[in-house]
Amino acid sequence: MLLIALTGCQSEGTSPNAMAEEITKEKPLREQVLTAEEQKALTPDQVLESLKKGNENFSGDGLTLRDHSAMVRQAASGQYPKAVILSCLDSRIPVEDIFDKGIGDLFVARVAGNLVNEDILGSMEFGCKVAGAKLILVMGHNECGAVKAGIDNVQLGNITSLVNKIRPAVDSSNNFSGDKGTKNKTYVDLVAQKNVLLNMSLIKSKSDILREMVEKGEIKIAGAFYDLNTGKVTFID
Repeated sequence: MLLIALTGCQSEGTSPNAMAEEITKEKPLREQVLTAEEQKALTPDQVLESLKKGNENFSGDGLTLRDHSAMVRQAASGQYPKAVILSCLDSRIPVEDIFDKGIGDLFVARVAGNLVNEDILGSMEFGCKVAGAKLILVMGHNECGAVKAGIDNVQLGNITSLVNKIRPAVDSSNNFSGDKGTKNKTYVDLVAQKNVLLNMSLIKSKSDILREMVEKGEIKIAGAFYDLNTGKVTFID
């Protein structure tokens, strides 16, 4: 069937090579991982714009084609990612995919509720100060189970300590005028967004290294909110 299809195309004056070139124009193949020189030349704002453009590709069904086998081999000798992403544990959020990024592009830390702790901070410091990433992005999402547990003040095993870290976002949402329950999606989303902002602040207040890098303009800390229904990311300064 493929032979027939190609023959048909050729009979109309279009060669297989021309067809391949046309496909490549529509969805370019990225064949190289980021180099140290390319990473060094990037600015935090450029990296942020790259993530925004990548999410437009993802939510618009325009993902870049990649040769993962080749990229695995290219990245084996070293890594020079653009950004550190702190995301929720939620299985419906494939971080590299939603930003249309490949192997070696991102450091990704995942924990329920996209919370900052000592280990996450150490990972961020490594990612930025040692490995050269230019952006830290804290990303929450709608219908977050960890946030709902925080609203309900769930007390269960080690989940209790996790919930205690989300409670400040619940407390900071007290001015909400509607129903403050987990069935109210608007309220849940508000608490989730407050949680993103609070963790952005915690990064700067608890890490002298990262705060100094922000002040020098070497990195930027930004926030984001992912919509499970649309695949779109809203960015929060």
